[in-house]
Amino acid sequence: MIWYIVNRRTPLFWLVFHIILGILSTITPWVLIIWFYIVLLTSLGNLITKTEGSFIPLVFIITYATSFELLARMSGTSPYIPYELGKYLLLLLLGFGILKGFRRGYIGWLMLGLLLPAAFIDVAGESSLKNIVFNLIGPVNVALAVVVFRKQEIAMGNLFETMKLLLYPLVAVLAFTIIKAPDLEEAEFTLSANFQMSGGFGTNQVSTALGLGAFLVFFFWRNRWILSGNRWLDMALFVIFIFRGLLTFSRGGMIGGALGIIVVLILQSRIYAEELDSRRPVRTFLMVISVLLILTVTFIYTDKITGGKLVLRYQGETAGTIAGRKEKTLNVLTSNRIQIFSDDLKLWKEYPVFGSGVGASSYLRSKTKGYLSHVEFSRLLSEHGIPGLFFIVILLALGINIFRARNQGRYGALLLALYVIALFTTFHAAMRTYISPLLFGLSMLSVPDSEFEEDAD
Repeated sequence: MIWYIVNRRTPLFWLVFHIILGILSTITPWVLIIWFYIVLLTSLGNLITKTEGSFIPLVFIITYATSFELLARMSGTSPYIPYELGKYLLLLLLGFGILKGFRRGYIGWLMLGLLLPAAFIDVAGESSLKNIVFNLIGPVNVALAVVVFRKQEIAMGNLFETMKLLLYPLVAVLAFTIIKAPDLEEAEFTLSANFQMSGGFGTNQVSTALGLGAFLVFFFWRNRWILSGNRWLDMALFVIFIFRGLLTFSRGGMIGGALGIIVVLILQSRIYAEELDSRRPVRTFLMVISVLLILTVTFIYTDKITGGKLVLRYQGETAGTIAGRKEKTLNVLTSNRIQIFSDDLKLWKEYPVFGSGVGASSYLRSKTKGYLSHVEFSRLLSEHGIPGLFFIVILLALGINIFRARNQGRYGALLLALYVIALFTTFHAAMRTYISPLLFGLSMLSVPDSEFEEDAD
């Protein structure tokens, strides 16, 4: 089934199909459940029987199947599709890939080993298997993704198809959100995250998905990759992703998508400038101006709909700061994440060597006791200690390698942008969803430099 989806001769069909899938998921979860298992079982069957050249099919099924995590949560498919589908499925498929021999990223084994000591420590006395799995499986998946994806070559055509498979479930999430949200005239906007406009689900997760979707649509449009078959329709989809993402009033996901767009614009502009094509700088300049104009107009229009509250939200204002009861600080601006980060560092100082143990930080922090960590790096330090620090250093070093190779190949900018989005997501949503582990893994791929014009036009 996965091969029918990546068939480039029917791009609009599959885009519309996933829009309909998202709409039907607002009515019943069974449509999504049936579709998910049709794709998973037929693709896994083909993958198991394949003896050679199975890496690309593995990338396809990992990307597509795990990306249904959010839609499955929103439509209530549990237990038929587990609530934390992305975590468990990614773990199983990466393990399968390792057994098939895809394990060139040896540094990932070291990253995995660094995570293990804290699993046997329980300073808070609240350790349980559920707590350990909830907090540990994200970074474990990152380590395994490095093992499986790093140094694996993928042709540009397959990269294009992988990005489509990453995008389609996000299109379904967009459709679900639009249908479940109230009419704009009936919506109430305050200076906090808006659960109504995120379809009644977690605003941070929905915003992250919509921000990633906006970035992917932009990249397709920017590089003339075929998405719907019509560039105006692609641009309309880009605007809708941004518009609905802004309406959630959750800033992290939209900022992450914007960072990805900035990375692509800057790096690809430099590559084109080095090609000595006198037309490229002019085209690039016009494109940058066009994108900035679209983003500005969309933001202004959305702000008008919200009665001016959107701009206040992005300025870090709250009901308390507007009323004068609270001072606008960096902690207020980041929705208490700075305080959690600070408390995690204090906890690391108290337990510097091996940390307080997996999942213990939320029980031990002084001012933010009971709050989940939203910043994965501070959680790694407070719960894993020095091994957690080494894990962070390795992950950042891998990112530096991607940055150094950014100009090697036309689409090195895409790999770096995926890494940047994954990294930024860990600072506002930790690693509790599939997005950071999956994007970290995809960013480790190696794409040989060759022209891709037949697929781009």
